[in-house]
Amino acid sequence: MTRQSTLFEDLWAPELPPGFVLQAQALSLDRQKALLAAVRDIEAIAPLSRLRTKGGGLTSAAMTNCGDAGWWSDAKGYRYETTNPATGAPWPAMPPVFWDTVREVAGHSPWPDFEPDACLINFYTPAAKMGLHQDRDEKDFKHPIITVCLGDDADFQVGGALRTDKYVNVRVHSGDVLLMGGESRMRFHGVRKIFGGTSPIANVNGRYSLTFRKAL
Repeated sequence: MTRQSTLFEDLWAPELPPGFVLQAQALSLDRQKALLAAVRDIEAIAPLSRLRTKGGGLTSAAMTNCGDAGWWSDAKGYRYETTNPATGAPWPAMPPVFWDTVREVAGHSPWPDFEPDACLINFYTPAAKMGLHQDRDEKDFKHPIITVCLGDDADFQVGGALRTDKYVNVRVHSGDVLLMGGESRMRFHGVRKIFGGTSPIANVNGRYSLTFRKAL
């Protein structure tokens, strides 16, 4: 499925750094709906919640996880846990449609053998955002991070090795997939803005980000 770019997007699309891959409209609308249905099943077992940060605030996006481990944040810091600290129960298993999707995406990337053991699910309301940060709680940075976008459009920020480095905004749409690996694995990145009312999936007001990682 190919997204029809506007003239504005074509003229102003940023040049992406080595190791950062955007697979535009990699997923059909039917696949997006199947992924969202699986997310709803995960939410029923491990509900989305805004987590406590080390500084005492709450994350802007609500989060949950599936797989062998899940990312967690509280006064103790940022880390992966093999059980849900809120309930003590194991995280839900990664559903088959997640596995099928990540293997198809990875198969058309520089990391065809990528096998995640965790999927962090973020939900951004139209008012939510995520500041520039690095994903550095994983044990081995040789593995990429793959992010599947569902719902509303967003401005995804891609920076450099330092938080203060210049960054570019990449407009992402539902069905797009982002891959960060190699030279770009430790780049700072974030979500600057959600564009409410742009989701092609009915009854979704916000953006889901399914972020597949090799955590353990």
